[in-house]
Amino acid sequence: MISTRAQRLKPSYIREILQATQQPEMISFAGGLPDASLFPMTQLGLATTQLADDRAAFQYGVSAGLEPLRDWIKQHHHCSENNDVLITTGSQQALDLIARTYLNPGDTVLVESPSYLGALQVFQLAEAQIILIPQTDSGIDTALLAKLIDEHQPKLFYAVPDFHNPTGSRWPAETRQQVARILSHSHTRLIEDAPYAELNYDGEWLPSVTSLCSGPHFFLSSFSKTVTPGVRIGYVVCDLESHKALLRVKQATDLHSSLPMQQLVLNTLSQTTISQHLPAIRAAYANKRDRLVNALQDTFGDKVRFTVPSGGMFLWVVFHHCDTEILAKRGLEEGVAIVPGKAFCPNAEQFGDAARLNFTHATAEQITTGVARLYRAYQASRI
Repeated sequence: MISTRAQRLKPSYIREILQATQQPEMISFAGGLPDASLFPMTQLGLATTQLADDRAAFQYGVSAGLEPLRDWIKQHHHCSENNDVLITTGSQQALDLIARTYLNPGDTVLVESPSYLGALQVFQLAEAQIILIPQTDSGIDTALLAKLIDEHQPKLFYAVPDFHNPTGSRWPAETRQQVARILSHSHTRLIEDAPYAELNYDGEWLPSVTSLCSGPHFFLSSFSKTVTPGVRIGYVVCDLESHKALLRVKQATDLHSSLPMQQLVLNTLSQTTISQHLPAIRAAYANKRDRLVNALQDTFGDKVRFTVPSGGMFLWVVFHHCDTEILAKRGLEEGVAIVPGKAFCPNAEQFGDAARLNFTHATAEQITTGVARLYRAYQASRI
């Protein structure tokens, strides 16, 4: 019989509908997929050729990860000598390692609401008590954050300050500084998940929250959005003591992340031509964001409400007089996929009129067609 914790784990809505979104005529706004046409295939091809001549890359590797790749990450993030990098199998594994290392059943975790579905699943599997802090226009209510930390003494605080998944919101500089100050007076460790930080289209560049924190913390990212998700290479930056603890759990979990994939990423990043890759992605995704925004405004008018994000991959849309679980089902019948807002919160009573729409995966033409299909589904779903 499977364990109680596995029985309690809710399936991922996004993974569950993945098969439906693979149908040839389906237009998907559902998954957090990058645009495959923008993958740096020329650089990846050269990196693969280099990999084929590197026998050492196909051996077992050290658990902490390929040292030259870790050095690249340290330099990219301006890591101090008090921090170290652990390579993981996507940043999802970094979340899992942190939960395994630091959480006992019943321990409290503070999470933004709504929140990244994969994080909620990790904390549910760890049998943590999840305390929700609502999103605001400025990211989070820092006074409420201080109150919740004082009342519940959570071990961890999970947040996505840059182009949040699912809402696309971003913490301003003042909020980042206030959060860092609050955490410096507590035993709560911040998990800053930053997979979208590089996808900044027209916002100012802000420091990571962890760079402002004085105590132990975790900074998570990956190469899924900037190189390609198929390599499944992520990382966590943390203090030396935490690094040692995570490393022990990593060794017991999978020995090490794929060494050929780590070397492939490093070979790709080492090419001078890669310097133009990110600017090209940012320009293309900004155009797609604008295409989706304009299509929604032209088609739905005042029947929807949203804030235009300055980066990332998602638009959080509130549909007037509509249950988005019904809308999502009707959408599949019309040939368009979205994720209802309830999927991003343990409390099923919240966000019933909201949905997350991804704008990076579909083509410009598909975005226009997909919104038209979504409007037909909306008309059939209104309460």
